[in-house]
Amino acid sequence: MSKNSKSTPMPENVAEATADNGVAGLPENAFRELAADEEYTPVMHPAHDHPEVTGYSVTMGLVLAVIFSAAAAYLGLKVGQVFEAAIPIAIIAIGLSGALKKKNALGQNVIIQSIGACSGVIVAGAIFTLPALYILQAKYPEITVNFIEIFLSSLLGGILGILFFIPFRKYFVKDMHGKYPFPEATATTQVLISGEAKGSDTGSQAKILVIASLIGGIYDYIVATFGWWAENVTSTASQWGASLAAKTKLVFSINTGAALLGLGYIIGLKYAFVIFAGSALVWWIIIPLLGTYGSAEIAAMSPQSIFSDYARMIGIGGIAMAGVIGIIKSWGIIQQAAGLAVREFKGKATDAKEIRWQTDLSMKTIACFIALALAVVLVFFWIGVIHTFWQALIAWIVVTLIAFLFTTVAANAIAIVGSNPVSGMTLMTLIIASAIFVSIGLSGTSGIVAAMVIGGVVCTALSMAGGFVTDLKIGYWLGSTPKKQETWKFLGTLVSAATVGGVILVLNKVYGFTGDNALVAPQANAMAKVIEPMMMGGDTPWILYMTGAILAVLLNWLGVPALAFCLGMFIPLQLNTPILVGGAIAYFVASRSKDEAVNNARRDRGTLISSGLIAGGALFGVFAALTRFAGFEYENPISEETTQMLGCIMYVLLIAYLIWNSMKAKKA
Repeated sequence: MSKNSKSTPMPENVAEATADNGVAGLPENAFRELAADEEYTPVMHPAHDHPEVTGYSVTMGLVLAVIFSAAAAYLGLKVGQVFEAAIPIAIIAIGLSGALKKKNALGQNVIIQSIGACSGVIVAGAIFTLPALYILQAKYPEITVNFIEIFLSSLLGGILGILFFIPFRKYFVKDMHGKYPFPEATATTQVLISGEAKGSDTGSQAKILVIASLIGGIYDYIVATFGWWAENVTSTASQWGASLAAKTKLVFSINTGAALLGLGYIIGLKYAFVIFAGSALVWWIIIPLLGTYGSAEIAAMSPQSIFSDYARMIGIGGIAMAGVIGIIKSWGIIQQAAGLAVREFKGKATDAKEIRWQTDLSMKTIACFIALALAVVLVFFWIGVIHTFWQALIAWIVVTLIAFLFTTVAANAIAIVGSNPVSGMTLMTLIIASAIFVSIGLSGTSGIVAAMVIGGVVCTALSMAGGFVTDLKIGYWLGSTPKKQETWKFLGTLVSAATVGGVILVLNKVYGFTGDNALVAPQANAMAKVIEPMMMGGDTPWILYMTGAILAVLLNWLGVPALAFCLGMFIPLQLNTPILVGGAIAYFVASRSKDEAVNNARRDRGTLISSGLIAGGALFGVFAALTRFAGFEYENPISEETTQMLGCIMYVLLIAYLIWNSMKAKKA
């Protein structure tokens, strides 16, 4: 995205039209940095009140939270991927408001999306950790799991994530305006505003978004359901590639999905290149080195197995250290937030003078709620999990420090790549917590239960913090009231936590997490694999973690964004390559003309198209999963070699569509 274009604030007559007659599209300066004397004016003008929290918006938000919590938990445990609920919920919200002929529905749709989106973040926090207890229970029958543990772990983690992030809202969504791409928030915002199209320009934008959504959705649905062309094009599918991988462990792969291509476009070339560089280091240097010069056991492993068991651990260490570096760099922001709370307690608050659009829950209220939530967490650890007060107190200190300090890391990751490295940070939390627990005598099966429940709290807190920054950035662009989003987020968290707790219990009884036809739960299996040797005696790859940590320090010293680079090391190659392709397309379409206004118009049209590809891929991805789980089986008669070739052809056509349609833009 261009950082150099100039603009003036939205004219008052446009703002008034927005307030009275719907929306006129996002302002030109919505996605770029502002000049020194420039202000951003949102779609719903700050000088006016807009319908936001109504019986309709709250009810629909809660209903969708229940539905998507159950669906996301089932699909996530079945295939290992938690789909992003924000975009499908936004699409449903505008569809319902249109069907019910609701006027000025934008503010209500933001609330529906914000409440409903609790589902995805709560699900991620729960299913990445807590099923590990069931997995280890098959080996250690004395391990017990109940609904209250799952429910309170998810609920308290979600509440802490909300409370810990609110003091940082202004920094991430206002002060850093235009500095971060916010890919998921961008796509969701484009979807929400398309439902309020009034003028011909906005209607044209809505048409572009709908067409791109259909293309991206149908494209991804066909790949996932019928497999007519390869979802992942990989060098190992060919004879020469398989031979190369066997000899050198060198693999080339790319996911051909529409949603990831659009995600890369919105992220932009700068961060996309850094992310891909981390992936290239792991897959094209570290894995071949381990496979060639490592032990005979490693040499016999596939590149994918070396990545999962060894190389990825370096990424985890890097993410943890990048998080520490991020905490150090943002220490001034943390102090500022704490100082604001102290000033409010002394009666020196200034928030009451702020306009609706920038009004948060008061810091005094936040501080009181944080104290209450932390007290409940301590009681939960003591009475419900560990049963020894001083051990519960140490566990409480660990959770409080990690959840609070890593809040900014989770938000930063979402702001950059739209993907929260919550599983990596949770793994590091489990390692740190387990080492501390063992040193104070809390080990064995009781230590496993304590570590996993505590890990669930931290995982959910970080997942919520990352997800909440998306909601609040959407609200910032559109002009919602942050205080209302923050208040009703708690109710969505409560409902989602209760739903997830019940769904996990039911799924364990019906399918189980071990044995034939069991749910795969890959993240929970990884957690179980890490926690068992630490609590029951075994080897922990400290060298790999330390290697990643040292690498992150060196990257920071060299001025390379360490978190983005280490995220690339943690995420599989086939998911990082399309990010680079999308970022390269964004650079290409925004740099072909000598007229900067034309470049900006092309860039913005490409952002709209990419948002459609993401939205369609997310929504139709859910349909594809439900189709498979409903029992539909398709025997693909096409050979793997042919599907790989068709995958390349279809991906090139998709790229050509994105470039061609983006280049059609004309300056205003």
